[in-house]
Amino acid sequence: MDIRRVSNQQQKDDAFQVRRVVFIEEQNVPEELEIDEDDQTAVHLVGYEENHPVAAARLRFVDGYGKLERICVMKEYRGHSFGKQIISFMEQIIKDHDRDTAKLNAQTHAENFYQSLGYVTVSDEFMDAGIPHVTMIKKLKT
Repeated sequence: MDIRRVSNQQQKDDAFQVRRVVFIEEQNVPEELEIDEDDQTAVHLVGYEENHPVAAARLRFVDGYGKLERICVMKEYRGHSFGKQIISFMEQIIKDHDRDTAKLNAQTHAENFYQSLGYVTVSDEFMDAGIPHVTMIKKLKT
């Protein structure tokens, strides 16, 4: 997968299209919760397979850590380590910004996946957009 840090409107549109399919259409997240004001300032990423957008994520810097958000892979492309690749890409950006902690709110069905990448659960389960989540963190080596 070719991961790009969004640098133009087409790439941003591609990232938002992947998010729309996965979160709004597949998981029934209301659009007004999926697309929010943080999209204006976040670092956006989009992953391409044969020039087709298949993965997306956004990254924000909050309170001294990098916050991984909106990580998604199109259903037909899951199981190919694309999620792992985009998370690794995001972790490198965090390190490049001299931060040593990554944080995310994981859907509980993906908790084991994030644990396999070194993330540790630090919260009780909570609901976000009608979906159960937990907060997880990872210390990154700089």
